[in-house]
Amino acid sequence: MIGRIIGALVGREIDRRDGQGGVKGMAIGAIAAGALRRMGPLGLVLGGGYVAKKAYDRRKQERRLRGAARP
Repeated sequence: MIGRIIGALVGREIDRRDGQGGVKGMAIGAIAAGALRRMGPLGLVLGGGYVAKKAYDRRKQERRLRGAARP
């Protein structure tokens, strides 16, 4: 179950990168979920790390943009 959640998050992050939305992210997420399950615990760690890194980068970018908007 955790592998499916991480696969969905990976697919969402990949889909956000191209900015179009749609089926591509879902398909990549499904493939990623299968690959992560086959890799076992290492796959879960790698997938979770990828999602965490993207979330961290997004938060850092938002902070940078908020700081630049202040007079």
